[in-house]
Amino acid sequence: MPDTMDQKHADFLNDCVKVLGASHVMLGDDELAAPYRQDWTGYHSGTPLAIVRPKSTDEVAQIVALCHAFGVSIVPSSGRTGLCGGGVSLPDDKSLILSLERMNTIRNLDLDGRSMTLEAGVILQNAQECAAENDLVFPLTFGAQGSAMIGGALSTNAGGSNVVKYGTTRESCIGIEAVLPDGSIINALTGLRKDNTGYDLKNLLIGAEGTLGIITAAVFKLAAMPQARTTGFLSLAALADAPRVLNALQDRTGGAVEAFEYMPDVAIDVICHAFPNTKRPLEAPAKTGIFFEVGSNRKDDAQPGEEGETRLQDLVFATLAELMEDEVVVDAMIAQSEQQRIDLWTMRESILESITENGPAYFLDISLPLAVIHDFVAEMDVKMAELGFQPITVGHLGDGNLHYTLSAAKGKNWDELPLEAAKDYAFEVLSRLNGSFSAEHGIGQSKLDVMLKLKEPSQLDAMRLIKQALDPQNLMNPGKFIPV
Repeated sequence: MPDTMDQKHADFLNDCVKVLGASHVMLGDDELAAPYRQDWTGYHSGTPLAIVRPKSTDEVAQIVALCHAFGVSIVPSSGRTGLCGGGVSLPDDKSLILSLERMNTIRNLDLDGRSMTLEAGVILQNAQECAAENDLVFPLTFGAQGSAMIGGALSTNAGGSNVVKYGTTRESCIGIEAVLPDGSIINALTGLRKDNTGYDLKNLLIGAEGTLGIITAAVFKLAAMPQARTTGFLSLAALADAPRVLNALQDRTGGAVEAFEYMPDVAIDVICHAFPNTKRPLEAPAKTGIFFEVGSNRKDDAQPGEEGETRLQDLVFATLAELMEDEVVVDAMIAQSEQQRIDLWTMRESILESITENGPAYFLDISLPLAVIHDFVAEMDVKMAELGFQPITVGHLGDGNLHYTLSAAKGKNWDELPLEAAKDYAFEVLSRLNGSFSAEHGIGQSKLDVMLKLKEPSQLDAMRLIKQALDPQNLMNPGKFIPV
């Protein structure tokens, strides 16, 4: 170990090497450690004491026990695709980054119970592909699925594009294995759908961003693979009509809507600028654009009718025809091939990268009751334009989650815009409309000030008591999730 390191940390790291081997312990300032020092956004960075990469739950427990004994704080790390700085150390904190990337085994696939047991380092796309090979659906899907890992999804209670049908990560998880701050292990991987034998520690740890323990494995529910899908893009007369369209599709198809995404023309323009080969779904710009997908696992819905369309397509066409007659839907495009479906999904999943390439931006990850989303967007768009911002909004409209992003309006200098005033106004409107300032990306470091300002004090006090009870030394991801 370097001569500049104090004896306590040198002894600690030597003990870590005894557990994991030298090849899986690297110093925080090592060149190979660079990817662990900064989050995806580039806004949050720090130089940790070291990075360790355990391969098993037992190794995680031994490392955590060492941290407990030496008083070294821990930052759990998975795919490092987060946007709030939750998976990197604070600039002035010599924490240990504990990466779960080597814990990447699919431990069990229960076809009878339709569940899958995964270690925390399993990449989301790998879980999806394993389920699909067995004609099943792994319920989580979002843009970073090619690199995001199960541990991070559990840590932030991630959402995604199909929450409207399958729910969030918490709703899909039916069992966990975790290591608590003292190094003890919770083994609750039974996958039971009913188990009322005490406090629900599973749901306490999910979404806690590693502040109460480290989830090392989990059991997820699987769903039947859709036998038929209908995917398309709509132009609505007004955003206020979106709930009616969603409910009409749900009612006609028996709740088969898998995705219902808000993609107005401003967002489409940004995507097309970043990816010029993107095909616009409609000829005319759609001020209120909706990308949707309906998927049914009923074999009857996959049967072709006289005109060749499946029964599911007929149900969707009939619904859209009625909505067009009522002048709620202005225009519609329905994918006629799997490639057209893939193109629509690619367009949707390109938005974050497109906004990032567009220039500096501030991302609001919020949720609202469906009935007032149009009120929020209408009021915010006017005010943000007055302040010199160009909003770029997309969202998982089916579950009320908006990604309302602020960028500089044409001709404006981002550094000269009143961002704090814009944020204050946004959170005031959000609170007035009973919304949430964090829907699916978590709190991390970036939302602590908002958390302190907007979260009910009694709820913060309860969170602090839970944290103190389970992690009295404040070693688990300090400086994240719970504001001081």
